[in-house]
Amino acid sequence: MKLSLSEISTVGATFEEDVAAYSAAGFEGIGIWEFKLPEDDEANLKLLREAGLSVANCIPEVPSLLPLRLPGMEGPPDPEQRVEALCRSMRRLAAYEPESVLCLTGPVGRFENARSMVVEGLREVAAAAHEAGVRLGLEPSHPAQLETVSFVNSVADALALLDEAGLENVGLMVDTYNLWHEPPETLAAVAERVTGLHVADVPLEADRGDRGLPGEGEPRSAALCRALFDAGWEGFVDVEIFSTPERFWGLSVDEASLRAYAAASALLQTVPS
Repeated sequence: MKLSLSEISTVGATFEEDVAAYSAAGFEGIGIWEFKLPEDDEANLKLLREAGLSVANCIPEVPSLLPLRLPGMEGPPDPEQRVEALCRSMRRLAAYEPESVLCLTGPVGRFENARSMVVEGLREVAAAAHEAGVRLGLEPSHPAQLETVSFVNSVADALALLDEAGLENVGLMVDTYNLWHEPPETLAAVAERVTGLHVADVPLEADRGDRGLPGEGEPRSAALCRALFDAGWEGFVDVEIFSTPERFWGLSVDEASLRAYAAASALLQTVPS
């Protein structure tokens, strides 16, 4: 398995700093957050080639069909504008040849017809992704994020929504933190639909709202990863850490990259292929 680091893990660093640090730490891939990308895609691609980094999972600048209720990540309030932005991102990010591009539903919020809006929006985004030649993955969020990030909070939720939209060609973006509550066999059963894998732990301390590196929580990430690998899934193990300036986000990009690589390497040792 190949190791990658998602750029939100080093939120204060630039794209150029991320590329240099991730490569130096030993990662083979980078999880791109579009908001970090400089405008010159050709220069960005050249930088990635020189660093020897492939692209794991991409997160569009506007990542959800309905507005997020997270400070600093709300984005446009109009769902139609959000769908248009997601379609543009599919076309732009295709040049980076990612393993997958993900999207979220967003929370229901003020929209009485939220589900039908998401179904229609997903169809448009999926068509744009197909035309651009990128694999689209719908990401379930943690159940605690029902009212802030997504009304899809389980594998079953995601599959039901995609079935309602008639989108058999759209897969699932798996995040071990978001799906901490799922039995490993649930992931094994949908391995063929999994477009990408984000890895982070739920911290042992109950009062923490951030994410821990693999190995810092219960051995749940290892169990979920093992289920996917045993079912034949192959792809990047993409570490993604949302944190605070007092914790992981307070580290330098170099130190954060080294710690993440060490944690991800240790995780792979517990789930041999």
